[in-house]
Amino acid sequence: METNNQRALCQQLWAENKYLVLSHSSNIYKDIRQYLKQEVVELSQVQEMIDRACQIPEHRGQVCNAFQHIWGYFKKKATETERKDYMFLLERYHSGHATKGELIAKTRELLERYPNAYLQQSTLLKGDSNETMA
Repeated sequence: METNNQRALCQQLWAENKYLVLSHSSNIYKDIRQYLKQEVVELSQVQEMIDRACQIPEHRGQVCNAFQHIWGYFKKKATETERKDYMFLLERYHSGHATKGELIAKTRELLERYPNAYLQQSTLLKGDSNETMA
């Protein structure tokens, strides 16, 4: 029973932090996914990997990758204009002409229009003490 509870806690922590981790390191993102496939997992180990990822400075390409994953939750609901606006903002961010804060704000606007409980718990979108601005 304790193993199931530990797994549930690990999965909850991962759900909240996966896009934050992805915005820092796709390698650690993959490592955590692999770790969670193991039979026995520990919350402290998942937290340590998340903390390690957050110590790596964000790279604009990694941040764009994370927001492209997030866009996947909206792509079937959003209008063509919303899609174009979001992709244009991603391009502007990638080239240094927009901020991560603008990406977060635009994503939050979409969440107001198209609620998603999973995304609304994301530390990348909520803001977190680990979050940095690339």
